[in-house]
Parts: sequence; structure tokens; C-alpha cells
Amino acid sequence: MQNVGALFRNADWSGFEKIFLTGCTPTPPRKEISKTALGWEKTIDWEYYSNALECLDELKNQWFTIYSIELDTKSIDYKELFWNTPANLVLILWNEIAGVQRTLLDESDEIVMIPMLWKKESLNVSVAGWIVMYATV
Repeated sequence: MQNVGALFRNADWSGFEKIFLTGCTPTPPRKEISKTALGWEKTIDWEYYSNALECLDELKNQWFTIYSIELDTKSIDYKELFWNTPANLVLILWNEIAGVQRTLLDESDEIVMIPMLWKKESLNVSVAGWIVMYATV
């Protein structure tokens, strides 16, 4: 829940207008989310979908460009976003252990990765989200 709260703060700071929460992701109002969000969960629009693929299909029909943050053979380095960010961008963030579902990766316009310099291959989801959001500002 703290990651969800942190993502509300990240979204506000980087100019993202809305957060889509899906599946088993906790939703506001929850004190555990509010503790980290510091009120941004009340100022950033959000919407809940039980099915992530339905949410993605709706966004694609509205002409959004979909980027998943995941380590994949098709991934590009997030630093490429500094110069090539589309206007209507959606970032898919997922559980750092399970990763983004293959069905969502297949529907993404781009898969973005954050190169790791040491032994681990993943970051906390709110940290990874912030890094990629920063690259799009």
C-alpha cells in the first residue's frame, strides 16, 4: 500500500494526470496509502479496473501509447525516453517479483527497462515508476 501511495506522489510530481489501479492493487481511501501519499491520493484522479487487459484496451482505443516497465528481450533503455516521449503516455507498472503479465507486454507499444549495474534485476515498483516518470518529464 505504501508503493501505491508513493506512486500517487510520483504521478503528481511528474505531471501524470491519472492512475489506473487494477486487480488486487489496493485503492484509496486507506490509511496505509494516505500515509505515503500525503494527500495526493485526493488530488490525482484514479480509477479502478478489476481486469488490467480491459483497462489497457480502453486506453488504446483512446489513442494512448502504452509503455510497460519490464526486463524483456524487446526492452529499450529508459534513457531513450528523454528524447522520444509521446504526449499521451501510459506506463504499466506491476509486481516486481512476478513482473508485467505477458498479455500486457504483448499489447504494449514499447517495453522499457532500467539497466541494473549490480546483481539484482529489479527495483521497488514505486522507485522504478519514479525513474521512468522522470525520464518522461
